[in-house]
Amino acid sequence: MKHWKIEEVGWERFDPAKIDPAIVPLVKAAAMVERNGTDYAVYLNNVFADDPDFRRAADYWAVEEVQHGDALGRWAMLADPAWDYQASFARYRAGYSLPLEADQSVRGSRTGELIARCMVETGTSSYYTALGEATEEPVLKTICRLVAADEFRHFKLFYDHMRRYLTRERIGVLKRLRIAAGRITESEDDELAFAFHCGNESASSEYQHDRCIAAYFAQAIGYYRFRHVERGMGMIFKAVGLPPRGRLSDLSAKLAWRLMQHRRGRLVARLAA
Repeated sequence: MKHWKIEEVGWERFDPAKIDPAIVPLVKAAAMVERNGTDYAVYLNNVFADDPDFRRAADYWAVEEVQHGDALGRWAMLADPAWDYQASFARYRAGYSLPLEADQSVRGSRTGELIARCMVETGTSSYYTALGEATEEPVLKTICRLVAADEFRHFKLFYDHMRRYLTRERIGVLKRLRIAAGRITESEDDELAFAFHCGNESASSEYQHDRCIAAYFAQAIGYYRFRHVERGMGMIFKAVGLPPRGRLSDLSAKLAWRLMQHRRGRLVARLAA
C-alpha cells in the first residue's frame, strides 16, 4: 500500500522563482531510474521465485518506485515545460535494460541480492534527504521528503528479508562488505549515466558515459552535507552486520566524506577542461 499519493503533494504551491536550475537535470535523471522499478520487480520475482512473501513485497516496492519517478517527472516538467518525461523515459527503456531473464541473483546469493538492495536504498534515502534540504522550491521539497521516507522504509524491508535469508546462507561479514562495496561502486555504471543522458540531452546527441556520469556527480555531490553521509554510513554498517554507531562508523563516514569532496573536485576540473 502506498504511503502517499501524487495528488496529495500540493502541486498548486509550485514556485518557479525558487527553482535552483542546477537541480533540475538531477531530478530528470532520478525520474528515469525510479520509474524503471517495474523491471527490477521482474528481476527480483525471478530470483525469489519460490518466496511468495518477498515477491509480494517486491511488487509493492515497485509500485512506490514508479510513483517516485512519476512525481519527480511531473515536477521536472513544471520546472522545464519543454521537457517530455514520457518520451525521455521511452528512450531510457529502449537503451538500458536489466537481466530480466536471470533466475539467480547476480550477487551470488539471495542474501547478497538483499544486501545490494539495502545499499541502493541507503543511497537514495540519503540523496533525496540532501536534495530536499537543499531546495527552496516547496513542491520539490515535499516530494523529496516523501520519497526519502519511502526509501528508508524500503531499506528496512530489504534488511528484514536479508536477516531471514542470512540464517540459511550464513554469509560472513567480510563477504557482505565486499558485496556492499561492489554495489556502491556500481553507482557510476550506465544505469545512472544513461538516465542523465536521456533526461538532459537530445536524442540526436551521442551518449558518452564518462561525460554524463561526471556531469551528474559533480553537481549531485555538492548537495550533500556530512550528516547525510554519517547517517548513510550507519545504515551500511547495519546491513553488513557491524555496529551502526561507534568509532569505526564515525571514521568511515569522515573518510567517505573526504573522498566524496575529492571526487567532486576532480569531476569539476574534468568538466571545466
